This record gives sequence, structure tokens and C-alpha cells, in this order.
Amino acid sequence: MTRLLPTSTAGSLPKPSWLAEPETLWSPWKLEGDELAEARRDALRLALDEQRRASIDIVSDGEQTRQHFVTTFLEHLSGVDFARRAQVRIRDRYEASVPTVVGAVARPAPVFARDARYLRALTDQPIKWALPGPMTMVDTLHDAHYRSREKLAWEFAAILNQEARDLEAAGVDIIQFDEPAFNVFFDEVNDWGVAALERAIEGLSCETAVHICYGYGIKANTDWKQTLGREWRQYEESFPRLQASRLDIVSLECHNAHVPIDLLELVRGKKVMVGAIDVASHTIETPEEVARTLRAALRFVDADKLYPSTNCGMAPLPRHVARAKLAALAAGAAIVRSELAD
Repeated sequence: MTRLLPTSTAGSLPKPSWLAEPETLWSPWKLEGDELAEARRDALRLALDEQRRASIDIVSDGEQTRQHFVTTFLEHLSGVDFARRAQVRIRDRYEASVPTVVGAVARPAPVFARDARYLRALTDQPIKWALPGPMTMVDTLHDAHYRSREKLAWEFAAILNQEARDLEAAGVDIIQFDEPAFNVFFDEVNDWGVAALERAIEGLSCETAVHICYGYGIKANTDWKQTLGREWRQYEESFPRLQASRLDIVSLECHNAHVPIDLLELVRGKKVMVGAIDVASHTIETPEEVARTLRAALRFVDADKLYPSTNCGMAPLPRHVARAKLAALAAGAAIVRSELAD
């Protein structure tokens, strides 16, 4: 990006009510077959239009073609049985029914490349596409085959690399890997988590990002955050390893979080997507509130490396709230951009 402080979303946007149940994660599709395929593309166009109207600089599909940021990718892999379910504790804080790895995992065909090409044809703006990270994928299923989190993560990293190369060929400018598990499994992050991510980006020329956060604004996450105390220092465990990695961008949660802003010093030199919009609240930020978060981040991130963003995905929010929050993000960035130009 040549524009100073380019804005983006961290991930999902709310789905229209005619596509899936609104304000709900893992919401079933309301259509099937060809009708569903057409409706998902219609929703993708709407998501792009809403980002444009809000003056967002780096646009995405809003994850409109995905039921969930991890499981939709898993659905397209062989070796994963969605009929064989198991209850697992995701990120050590809530139970979920998940599919089971029953054999060697593989990607028979590209998963998102067609959707990415469709989005690319609709806009000349920079495009960001999100994929689940290897560790978070491992943490969102039951493994009855490899029986090793690390070994399965490396298999997923190779598959993600195939997918990322196809997305780059489709015209994607930034590929983001979502790794909320990096805020939980600290030893694994440093032992093999970041290394697996570097395997996933091998050979890419486009920019790459990792998104770490405290999760969607759902009860399991908000309850967990209330136990974390007055300072949330989890990033301290992963940032030094990420700073030394080959990833270009680190994305994190800042606004209305108890994250000490000086932790950004640990990734000095990286581009940083600073979450300046709280996705766990329906309250609309004012542009000045956004600007205040960005000014604080600028003490530790060079202006040409700061990308204003949302804390996380906004799928659970009402559409009108998400639209207003995007507009506030762009307006707040504009305030600071003007200050930097003076």
C-alpha cells in the first residue's frame, strides 16, 4: 500500500439474513446447491460494497462464502470426516462438536481461488484473504489418525501453502493466517507454531500476515477475558518469535482491550494491523476514539507500517452496527492521517 494508514477488517463481516441466520457463528446456510452458490456471491458483492461505502482501503470477501473461518476450509480436505463428530475443548475454554481426522489429510482441489478471482474482478483495490492457521486448525478438530498436534500442523501447513499459492495467482495482495490459538498454547507457538506458519508462506511473493486475538465477541470469549486481569500480556509470549519470522504483518487487538500498548515494541520493524474497533460490543466507536488508539500505537509502530483494522471478525454483530464501525474506523484513520501530514 502506498497510502498512509490503510484501513482493513481483521476478518468476517455479518452475513445477510437471506443467506444464513444473522449474528450467529456456525449458522447453517438457508439455501442449497446452485442457489446457495449464487447467494454467496451476491453476499460477497454486498460485503465489498459496504467496505467501499465505508472507505475501507484494503478489502476482503467478508468471509461471505464461509460458514466458519476454520471448518469451511476443513470441509474441502480429504482425511477429515464431518460425520464422525467428537466433543473437544477449543482453545482450552469452550466445548464444541468438531469433525475427526481419520486418515492422511490432503487438498484435492483449490478451496477459495475461484471466489478470490471473482473478488479480484470486482475491484482494483488491494485484496486481503484470510485462511486459518495450522495451529488453530489442529485445535478445531479431533485427531484420530496422526495423534500428534505438531505432525498434523505440519501437514496442514503444506496444504495451506498450496492454497496460498493459488490465492496469490488469483490476484490476492495480502494473505492472512488466523491464529487465535497463539494466545493460548505458548510453548507450542515457540516450538513449532511459528515455524509451521513459515512453511505455509513458503515461496509467496505477496504480503503475509498473522492475526492473533482474544476471539469473536461471543460469551465464551468475553467470560475468559474477564479472568485475564488488568493487563493482557499473552502477546508477550509470541511476539519475539513473530518479530524474527518471515511474516510481513502482525494483526492484533487493541481497542477496549487490556493489552499494554508498549508490547508493540516487541514486533518493531513489522507492519502492524492495529485493532481499533471493538467487535465484542454494539457500541459504535467515535472517530476520535479510533484516532486515540492509533496515536498510542504510533509510539511503537512507524506510520508507514501501521494498518488500522478491527480487533477481530464481525460476523456475530448486526449488519448496521458493523457498517457504522467500519465508517468510524475509516474516519478515525483519516484524522490521524491528516495530523501526520501537517
